Amino acid sequence: MLSRLINLLRACWRPSLDNYVHSGSDAAGRQDGLLWYKDTGQHMNGEFSMAVVQANNLLEDQSQIESGPLSSLESGPYGTFIGIYDGHGGPETSRYIYDHLFQHLKRLTSEQQSMSVDVIRKAYQATEEGFLSVVTKQWPMNPQIAAVGSCCLVGVICGGTLYIANLGDSRAVLGRLVRSTGEVLAIQLSAEHNVGIESVRQEMFSLHPDDSHVVVLKHNVWRVKGLIQISRSIGDVYLKKAEFNREPLYTKFRLRGPFKMPILSSDPSISMHELQPHDQFLIFASDGLWEHLSNQEAVDIVQNHPRNGIARRLVKVALQEAAKKREMRYTDLKKIDRGVRRHFHDDITVIVVFLDSNLVSRASSVRGPTLSVRGGGVHLRAKSLAPCATPVELNS
Repeated sequence: MLSRLINLLRACWRPSLDNYVHSGSDAAGRQDGLLWYKDTGQHMNGEFSMAVVQANNLLEDQSQIESGPLSSLESGPYGTFIGIYDGHGGPETSRYIYDHLFQHLKRLTSEQQSMSVDVIRKAYQATEEGFLSVVTKQWPMNPQIAAVGSCCLVGVICGGTLYIANLGDSRAVLGRLVRSTGEVLAIQLSAEHNVGIESVRQEMFSLHPDDSHVVVLKHNVWRVKGLIQISRSIGDVYLKKAEFNREPLYTKFRLRGPFKMPILSSDPSISMHELQPHDQFLIFASDGLWEHLSNQEAVDIVQNHPRNGIARRLVKVALQEAAKKREMRYTDLKKIDRGVRRHFHDDITVIVVFLDSNLVSRASSVRGPTLSVRGGGVHLRAKSLAPCATPVELNS
């Protein structure tokens, strides 16, 4: 009896690196140290591959792929949803987006009985408003939550149309075959909102003509109010609502004077693309990947290697580049623990979505395999242990 009790306790309180979420018979990934990966899976429009490597003490990147119903209606539409949420200042905002954005999208799609740019924009707006409510409630006990935010990149494939929505500097890149040459060209689909880009700086100055210091160069990096590199996000309420930019918020986040209009925006850039038979695959990734790889380098890697494990391969190449920049060996970089690892690279999330033209061209009313995968495994607090858990099945 005692030995059985000890075994039960071990099972309940062992340090956990597994992801217990399953979709039908589709296991949701594996963990290798700070690397989580799902080498291959099937979505409604083809295959996919996912990988996440953690650098921060608490994983700030969140990600998901959902395939099947995009609404609660029996009639559909059906399709594939991809989301990458690159948090900063903490994991709270990116976790909130993971928990709520897709649900808002399904609700709004049901109401309008179709997928549209308007549905996606309203889903972002509802998520932003929901997180503002969380900040408002938690402010008295946890004022620093006002300085937590997240980039938010979304792709929706529905009825042969690809929608790309973005806040911040995560990126979606298409690999398109040029039939005359056999080359696969990289085409960036997402608009980025990082003030390191000249056009984004100019946009900020035009939106805030009375503030010549809305963007400043600090330690050789352009930052909004000297604090943050992105101009659009979910969260970061301290730069959107003046009532949260005061004590007891940490001094480093507080601006010298009040502001009348939001400094950061939560309005996403959204584009629509009719997918073509020569569109081969999509790469969705947080900026941790793009710091080390160009669009074309990433596309070339995907094109020239097997599909199985391709997201993990992209992460590995980025880590090798990060190690090279610090004049160290990749094997030594892998030994560095989370937290300290952030000095060498950011959290990196990659989802590669392959496009089968026969599946992509189907009507949005046609059902396909139902899938729900969350990137990054079980998300624990720093140095914490997993509660007693058994594998959970997601009902399709």
